Amino acid sequence: MRSLTGLQPSGKLHLGNYFGAMRPAVELQEEGEGFYFIADYHAMTSTHDPEELRRNVRELAVDFLACGLDPKKSVFWRQSDVPEVNELTWILSTVCPMGLLERCHSYKDKIARGAAATHALFAYPVLMAADILLYDSDVVPVGDDQKQHLEVTRDLAIKMNERYGEGTLKLPEPRIREAVAKVPGLDGQKMSKTYNNALPIFGDEKALRKLVMRIVTDSTPVEAPKPVEGSVILDLHRLLANPEKHAAMEAGFRAGGIGYGEFKKWLWEAYWEYFAPMRERRAEVLADPGYVDRVLEAGAARAREEASGVLKRVRKAVGLA
Repeated sequence: MRSLTGLQPSGKLHLGNYFGAMRPAVELQEEGEGFYFIADYHAMTSTHDPEELRRNVRELAVDFLACGLDPKKSVFWRQSDVPEVNELTWILSTVCPMGLLERCHSYKDKIARGAAATHALFAYPVLMAADILLYDSDVVPVGDDQKQHLEVTRDLAIKMNERYGEGTLKLPEPRIREAVAKVPGLDGQKMSKTYNNALPIFGDEKALRKLVMRIVTDSTPVEAPKPVEGSVILDLHRLLANPEKHAAMEAGFRAGGIGYGEFKKWLWEAYWEYFAPMRERRAEVLADPGYVDRVLEAGAARAREEASGVLKRVRKAVGLA
């Protein structure tokens, strides 16, 4: 089984990114052949500073490796290092109805939030389809927000096969990621860099501790029981602590007599301990300045080998060979 996962480089990795996408992706490499890429072409729809884009790509590569991606078990590359994806995108666009893209919610949502209405943003699902189909992917893990894009991918593969012959492109199957527990930001909204409420998983210890202590709480007195539902502290602690420690914190909430400041210290300890092995691995990655480049170059070579075979098959089918 070959699975494919792409992550967009958008800055420092935070808890929402990790539990929502990074950890499930890393776990997949134990189930079969894992293909992972850094989606820098996709990032160009929202990141227009070249230095920022390069920096974000580098940070994501380092963080992905620190969080458990093993290049000996998987293929890891930068999207733009496999130019074949652009040719397949064009070929797919020749069978893609405008109405299919006009129905995509993501484009409408981003425009509503102020994004520029560019062709790249509109045609984003076609590039995503090429990402998936170029490697004969068997399985693509997706969250609820990406199900529609995978449906577009399958629609385009079916149209290609109907027009140019069965087997021109392999039809991928979705694997719907189980919804993780809520990952709230410091203010209780969904954790997001956009809302400036994110808790990064890597950074200076003192600065990260200050962020944890900034978590918004209500005015319940120290001696009174604390509300359990909707607590940012409890929701984050549930993700980071073992069940016994989390049960102790929840019991403390219900009993009263402990202030929010103390509970934040418990959360800090769980948070710092959880990511300790990853900080250690990150330091190892950074200690070898050429390591990330070697991994991405080797991954790109392997990815291009696979991509060129699929594209050769498609070019022959459509009459370009």
